[in-house]
Amino acid sequence: MYKRLKPEQLNDYFTELSGRRETGVYFCRINDYTPEVKGFLLRYLTEARRTGIVITGKIPNPDEHQLSYYDEMMGRSFAMNQEFLRRSLSKWMPAMDERQRERVASSIYNTLQKMAAEGKNENILKNAYIKFMCWLYYKFARIISQLGMNHLPKVIYQGAITNYELRMLGIVADAGCDILLVQPDGDGPYRQADPESKASFSWEASDRTPFPEGFSLLSLAKEAEAKERLGRLFDENAVKVCSTNTWLTGDILADAQKAPGQRGENPSFIYNMFCRLTGTEEKAAYSGQLFRWKADLEASGRTVYVAEELPVPTPDEIAKVNRLNYDTLDRLLTDMIPLVKCRHRTVEQQAKKSLIDLLSEEAERSGGNLNRVKNRAVYLICWFNRYEKELFKNYREDTLGVYVFFGICRNQMEASFLRFLAKLPLDVILLNPDLTKSCVLEDSILFERKEQQSLALEKFPVHAGDISYGTVAYHAEQDLTEMMYQDSGIYRNKQYEKAEAITLQTMYEEISILWDQEVRFRPNFETLEDRVVVPVIAAKVSGVKDGNQAAYWQDVKKLKAEDTIVIDRLPHILPNSIVDGQYAPQFLKNRKLLRSKMKDHHSYKYGIFRQETQEHILDKTQELIDSGLIAGTFSRGMEFKIITVALNLSKEITRLIQKIDFTKKMPKLLCICTSEEQCSLEDAILFALLHYIGFDIVLFVPTGYRIVEQYYTQPLLVEHQIGEYIYDMQIPHLESVSDSAPHRGLMDRIFKGR
Repeated sequence: MYKRLKPEQLNDYFTELSGRRETGVYFCRINDYTPEVKGFLLRYLTEARRTGIVITGKIPNPDEHQLSYYDEMMGRSFAMNQEFLRRSLSKWMPAMDERQRERVASSIYNTLQKMAAEGKNENILKNAYIKFMCWLYYKFARIISQLGMNHLPKVIYQGAITNYELRMLGIVADAGCDILLVQPDGDGPYRQADPESKASFSWEASDRTPFPEGFSLLSLAKEAEAKERLGRLFDENAVKVCSTNTWLTGDILADAQKAPGQRGENPSFIYNMFCRLTGTEEKAAYSGQLFRWKADLEASGRTVYVAEELPVPTPDEIAKVNRLNYDTLDRLLTDMIPLVKCRHRTVEQQAKKSLIDLLSEEAERSGGNLNRVKNRAVYLICWFNRYEKELFKNYREDTLGVYVFFGICRNQMEASFLRFLAKLPLDVILLNPDLTKSCVLEDSILFERKEQQSLALEKFPVHAGDISYGTVAYHAEQDLTEMMYQDSGIYRNKQYEKAEAITLQTMYEEISILWDQEVRFRPNFETLEDRVVVPVIAAKVSGVKDGNQAAYWQDVKKLKAEDTIVIDRLPHILPNSIVDGQYAPQFLKNRKLLRSKMKDHHSYKYGIFRQETQEHILDKTQELIDSGLIAGTFSRGMEFKIITVALNLSKEITRLIQKIDFTKKMPKLLCICTSEEQCSLEDAILFALLHYIGFDIVLFVPTGYRIVEQYYTQPLLVEHQIGEYIYDMQIPHLESVSDSAPHRGLMDRIFKGR
């Protein structure tokens, strides 16, 4: 347990654990008010709201629902020893590591011992133990995984603390947490709980005065926000009015070539355009027309930037956008608007005004959901900071750059960025020649023109070599091909982005027949409106047919096809070996994944993959959580373990997922276990998740042992008992296994021919 230190100055609280004069925590109470105390409280409150816990009033006693859930999970057993406490914590709070669990168990035990020494009977001790456990789960879960880390979590408590609350705060302090008590009404109530002042130190400030009447942590935060808002967020004098699209003729490509001076006469207006051209008037000439149009714009001195996608911000980009948890829109704007930077001051001021308008609109649309507003702000700032140098490299007030987005906006984040750009001194033009693709962007000022013909052009013709001149016959053939993909059983590459995996019930002999087959030829394959039903193999092969080991290894080798992951040593993922598990509780709320928060987090590794790949992984993670397949989901914290495994898939696996085409061959996983080793919980989650994603999975277990089933609440694998159990078989190098046909039984001859 950590020693409780008395700080030499209040700001010692913000020193990392490794930098303190002794290894210990700070547990102090403040009864007086000074400018120094106020400044410290502002900083501490900000820290606690970001990574710790703020408690105002009381810690609510466990209610009937919470106690009922505790009884369901833990029962009412109780033993006055550390081993019992450690085991109970392991089950109740799985997010803690072993070191944290040991410290918390030790601290609870010492606390209960002190209560026993004070004359409390066993029934009182048991009730106190249950109360502490419920408080840990329902009030302190956010900091559990941070206890004892170098950057100690912070708890701030305002109010008249009770005996049990003080003991609870002492427990988390002993395990590695800084505690601060703010007592506007003085030290009297505290002394009733701790007459000898042994649990904490009283901070004695010089020239101290009583707290202001009506002081609260909430009022302190609001006061700080009000002062911070005294400065203007942007220079209104430098901002012009966007007279967007008011001057258009309707010929979008021709209108874009008009110089700003030809569009309007008011110098305080920006005569820009925000347009979308969908389809094409003439498919054969479209590619060359775009190439010449861009060249003409550049020849007139205009900067033209062509984007075909908006890659999500990288962890490094996101890390540069400092952000907190906000309780008001004003505070969010005050913090984030200054992060908008541009070397051209007028553009910067215009961008700040644009961002304020968009975020205010988003706050109203989302019903004040500041987390959504914050995520949108982070994306927009990251994208602006990424592209502003290119967009405005030749900026002058008498000319406008052109931002061309070739394709469609796939989500509201991308749409918001284009709407943001449309309020800057910039022409924003969306070009989507493919009528089969729909764009999510909507805006009252967006001018749209639709042509009759559709052209599947993959990229904008930036260079002459990109121009594709198709003959009339060629495009007629393309139209015919397009018709063939509608309800014909013929599919384009990656035509579907979503899939639902179902398990094929097969005989053992059928596995090798279906294994290398495209899923569209398998039984029960089905296409729905926006997804496909993918029949996949999920099998466990127990025993060795006729005891013939040579034939057995030949069967295994046949399944080692392309895009196959082979696991021949268990456990594959060592228990608790994934270091990013501490973040998982932040990514789940009301049993649903907080996808934007996950993608914004620095630990998120999948931002480089296609958007549909990321969404498929997250869809199936949510599906696995919802299924309750993993024993302990929403009862022992296994939902957090599922998230941890899902966000830490190996590079080999994620590349196979990126490659999946849901109408063709699925990636494979073979697991071979000839010993008494078993899968880890992490392995069980991995197998289940890959099944939901669409992998074909076969486990070869010649011993017949239950190597993974104990982790599932219902069968995942179709088990095939093919022969006698053989133990301690040596796994050969599969490439060296002979391809000579072994002696085959009757069923082999029926299914595979003579």
